[in-house]
Amino acid sequence: MSDVKSLQQERIQMFTDVFDGKIPKRVPIGAARFSSEFAIQYAGRDLAEAQWDTSTLEGILGGVCEDFPSDTLPLSSIRFPSYYKLLGSRTFVMGSSGFLQHPEVHGLEPDEYDEFIASPYDCIMEKVLPRLYTALDTNPVSKSVALAKAFKAYYDETSNMGMIFGKLSQKKGYAPPLFSGATAAPFDFVGDLIRGFKGITSDVRRYPEKVVAACEAVTPMMVKKGLPLNPSKYASTFIPLHMAPYLRDKDFEKFYWPTFKKLVDDLAAAGQMTTLFVEHDWMRFVDYLYELPENTRLMFEFGDPKRVKEKLGKKHILTGFYPLTLLKTGTKQQCVDKAKELNEILAPGGKYYFGFDKSIITVDSVNIENLQAVLQYVAEKAIY
Repeated sequence: MSDVKSLQQERIQMFTDVFDGKIPKRVPIGAARFSSEFAIQYAGRDLAEAQWDTSTLEGILGGVCEDFPSDTLPLSSIRFPSYYKLLGSRTFVMGSSGFLQHPEVHGLEPDEYDEFIASPYDCIMEKVLPRLYTALDTNPVSKSVALAKAFKAYYDETSNMGMIFGKLSQKKGYAPPLFSGATAAPFDFVGDLIRGFKGITSDVRRYPEKVVAACEAVTPMMVKKGLPLNPSKYASTFIPLHMAPYLRDKDFEKFYWPTFKKLVDDLAAAGQMTTLFVEHDWMRFVDYLYELPENTRLMFEFGDPKRVKEKLGKKHILTGFYPLTLLKTGTKQQCVDKAKELNEILAPGGKYYFGFDKSIITVDSVNIENLQAVLQYVAEKAIY
């Protein structure tokens, strides 16, 4: 067996142990995720230009793999501008800096809730999408052509990235991806683009029962979206949790939690685990998280790691917490010491793999030497 294959098997075994409730030989690095924008900047390439031709990105993305230790592919590429441009997108718009921006928009008016609740899919296709994507706000023939062009671009981009990611994974001996799908909490789905942040925060007061019904109506869609063809306890469905911290406790209990828990429960019942990006501060809701299916993976952005370990560490798998801001402002020793501190809190007993509190999007958001020092420490010295 080659050295790369042997290394890959070792990495696979570490994550298998974590997910099986065993103690691996060391703490694996599983959530050190660099965006394609970071990789382009790190390679010294023009951000606005490189994103338009994904076939050229292999060398650019490979630089991240060479310079930053990880046990899984440390790259994420979620969106590219080509298909948004073809659709006339109002939801994601290329900014002057070369980053796709997400303006505050909505596709459903409050007097249309009943129609949405009765048939969310039809309402999305017929009303919401044409309002969010101007190329679809036209006659059926032109709409079909625009949609076909956008899907062709989308599949071209994802195919290119899939081939590149596969080559880099084999070359570096990474463990398989930790995610095999993605979906959204029902309340977040309704709030993000259907009604928008401003709309949904008003609706929970003005139309509370319609919001509840809308979340219930889209839950089957969110389950279907998050369930891969081959469910697995070793992969997972990624769910970023957006809006819960902005809700009052009683509103969280009424609007957010019931359909979100059903989503996670239904995926688990089908054999698919979830990785939840617990965005912002969920400390008010830690006891709720305990009620999720065993071995749900929780990636925390903020909060008290000691409390989380005490409350959740025996049932669920934890990651995150490491603050990217420290990599920018701290000394190298302070950054390594923080990794040691989190390891001492979160690693005992297992059910932990190392990760930062969020994805690394820009080169200037971190000190590169600090970042490399932290990853090197974890790769060489972080044990349970």
